[in-house]
Amino acid sequence: MFFLMRTACCRVFLYPFLGKMTEVWAELSAYEGEFDLEKENCILISSGKNWMEQAAKDQLLAVSRLPGVVKAVGLPDLHPGRIPVGTAVLSRGVLYPHLLGNDIGCGMSLFDTGVKKKKFKQEKWVSRLEAVRELEDIPFSNPYEEECPIRDLGTLGGGNHFAEFQCVERIYDQEAAGSLGLCADRILLLVHCGSRGYGQEILSRFWVPEGLADGSEQAEAYMAEHDRALRWAVRNRRAAAQKLLAWLGGASEPELLMDSCHNYLERTKDGLLHRKGSVSASKGAVVIPGSRGSLTYVCIPREDTAVSLNSLSHGAGRKWARSICKSRIDQKYDRDSIRCTGLKSRVVCHDTNLLFAEAPEAYKNVEQVIGVLQEYGLIDITATLRPLITFKG
Repeated sequence: MFFLMRTACCRVFLYPFLGKMTEVWAELSAYEGEFDLEKENCILISSGKNWMEQAAKDQLLAVSRLPGVVKAVGLPDLHPGRIPVGTAVLSRGVLYPHLLGNDIGCGMSLFDTGVKKKKFKQEKWVSRLEAVRELEDIPFSNPYEEECPIRDLGTLGGGNHFAEFQCVERIYDQEAAGSLGLCADRILLLVHCGSRGYGQEILSRFWVPEGLADGSEQAEAYMAEHDRALRWAVRNRRAAAQKLLAWLGGASEPELLMDSCHNYLERTKDGLLHRKGSVSASKGAVVIPGSRGSLTYVCIPREDTAVSLNSLSHGAGRKWARSICKSRIDQKYDRDSIRCTGLKSRVVCHDTNLLFAEAPEAYKNVEQVIGVLQEYGLIDITATLRPLITFKG
């Protein structure tokens, strides 16, 4: 079912720029009932079972009213932020750098570590990883001829970025899993990070509230930097994996199984497709993780995903703002228990505040997100992966 955002006049914050909050006011009419797709350009992929904040819906509707926007889609993991996260926005004639956010190229890379499951020693690996405060402490030289725009190549950054050692929990489609290189007896590594400070640098140079006219000199300059950020974000994830495995004494060249970006702009035959916290359904298998205390889903997109602008959720989506997490669960955990999960995985993180801000309770139920995507006929589940060790910078 398509749900309409109900609101009258809403004040929506779209992006803080250079320390100042830019306010975008949208006069929104009040509606009842379902979308008339011939009249409305704002679609929410939801079954009613997955909870979404009204603020996120309001932000999505405000985005849909920006000049040139043809359609705005909110995916099941939609949640509010400086800009709404979990969206796919199609525009024509104008592109909006701020709709991608400041971490251009952020995404997920899944690697086969080459380590067999029977060789994995959780306590030994945890002890070794605890000796590293930040991945920048592990020496790494740029192996590419191109000059690196990222200050510390192979680093994760803060927030929800992570590197997680995993194993296969269950295979639903043996043939598909085999074609993806998923082996039940191997340790896998999922890396979530982006272009680091380079993306922020790009945004600060090109951000304007009215967007950039497609085809203009500014738009072309932005896209050149954007594409470079995408390229280096992929390299950054690989470098992070290489650092971790080298530190643990594993393979120096992990095998890349899947990579998907969820903050980027794609030129399509229909227009300019902005994705913020959403992955393409047109580029093969995707990885959809939940919180650090839940399973990760490996999914194959279905053939017809037009209803979601050929986009899928990138994860579970936040339920709580980071500022309130510690106060809500402070009595539930101590400094040791918060480093363990219900799936018996371990968390290595030297920042106690970040541990609370990224606790499993702060995120929505990934099973519900997956369920909605299935209900809309957007994905088939290939396998689930279980966390073993989550490393956060």
